[in-house]
Amino acid sequence: MSYLNCYLSPFTDKYPELSICIQNMSKSRHGGLIVIQREDSLESLIRPGISIGAELTHSLLESIFFPGNPPNDDAVIVSLNQIVSAANVLPLSDRFTGDQKLGTRHRAALGLTERSDALVLVVSDETGKVSFALNGNLYPITTHEPQ
Repeated sequence: MSYLNCYLSPFTDKYPELSICIQNMSKSRHGGLIVIQREDSLESLIRPGISIGAELTHSLLESIFFPGNPPNDDAVIVSLNQIVSAANVLPLSDRFTGDQKLGTRHRAALGLTERSDALVLVVSDETGKVSFALNGNLYPITTHEPQ
């Protein structure tokens, strides 16, 4: 998972917090959609949610995505080391993905990264699998060491 840090480090110092968060969410199968804003503005692409404006910590992110919390199904926007907002609605991709059935979180991650340089982390609540979207492509992430 450390290779992901090379994509994130120019845009946030909070890679360890993000890593802990997605590993914990993966283990407990709590779904999540975390947008890392890079250089492109995202304002015209998303439907804004709830302003947060707090330092990024894994515990705050995990609490936002805790099942049953109102913003848990939509995206969190991270800029630099801050959680900017939660409950943001992203554009969905309509691209045909072959036999692979993608849920709404994955289609939203692809949709935003098809239109911007953002990096989006996705945790599936069905499988616990983690992936990231960049440049309109989805890449799996291994969240644990092989035994």
